[in-house]
Amino acid sequence: MTRPVLQRLSSPRLTLIGMAMLGVGAALSYDNPAGTSVWVLVVPMGFLSLNLLAAIIHNPRIHQRGGLLVFHLCLLGIVILAAFGRLTRLEAHTELVEGTAFDKDSLIDVREGPMHRAGLDRVQFVQGTYTVDYAAGMVRGLTHCEVLVPAVNGWQRLDVGDDRPLVLNGYRFYTTFNKGFAAVLSWLPAGGGAPIRGTVNMPAYPLYDFRQANRWEPREGEEIRFWLDLDTGLTDKQAWTLAPAKTKASLIVKSGEQRVTLKAGDHVRLAGGVLTFERLSSWMGYKIFYDPTISWLFFTAIIGVIGLAGHFWQKLRQPDWQPTTKTQRSVDTVSGRVTT
Repeated sequence: MTRPVLQRLSSPRLTLIGMAMLGVGAALSYDNPAGTSVWVLVVPMGFLSLNLLAAIIHNPRIHQRGGLLVFHLCLLGIVILAAFGRLTRLEAHTELVEGTAFDKDSLIDVREGPMHRAGLDRVQFVQGTYTVDYAAGMVRGLTHCEVLVPAVNGWQRLDVGDDRPLVLNGYRFYTTFNKGFAAVLSWLPAGGGAPIRGTVNMPAYPLYDFRQANRWEPREGEEIRFWLDLDTGLTDKQAWTLAPAKTKASLIVKSGEQRVTLKAGDHVRLAGGVLTFERLSSWMGYKIFYDPTISWLFFTAIIGVIGLAGHFWQKLRQPDWQPTTKTQRSVDTVSGRVTT
């Protein structure tokens, strides 16, 4: 009874059905849209795993050949690991202002599997400054972003970038093109309340170099509009480096009929209180990625390639012709005499 069941489960027709299901799931989950369930990929992978396991057990051409068996077992492992990775992975974005610590509550565009564990609570680092190299024609090059992570004797400085992620507790933080400037402000309400200190992030730079504006509305007073007038040396004619720490800027403030330009350290009295432009800062956008199966997928694939190479090596070593070991008999067609 078991063999007919295994024969049906290992059918190539079921393999084609599983591949078609996986293709549909890959199309639906392309670019990881928020409305697509992770199960559109996990279910086809589970179906293909069952099909492949049945083929390994049922087909003697697989399980009786060492190298081919290793390859198929590794292929099965890759499918299972890929499905498990989709269930446990996390993808998200965050923006960190220079001098601030990472906060898991600041995540945006979060995509996570139903089995993802809450490990971001143990991730700690502080954002530093950064530089970004550009070639002529505004072609973005290397990003050198400084972060501070806890160490035995204080804090350790690390240099990360688009191709050099910060890896903490299995989470990978990649810098992105999404970066810009921020104005560090303090606000003293006219009514004598507690002072407020914070930052106003401007749009990404240099993508929106012509629109470095934002707004903020205090509890007391009218809405305040901000514009940054930056001197970064921006040019598309030759190579240049974006360095927020060396950038000079003026902050244009407009509230009601008032319009003033502030340098770092200047303040202005507005309708609802006193606004101080403390200094220019910067922010960096990160892409966060977590998948606990990456290393296992790599090693499983390597072992599978070794198994397949061993299988073909054995086949290549077999001679094209081997003399038979059994006694050969022939019949003389003229005399009818049998010779050995």
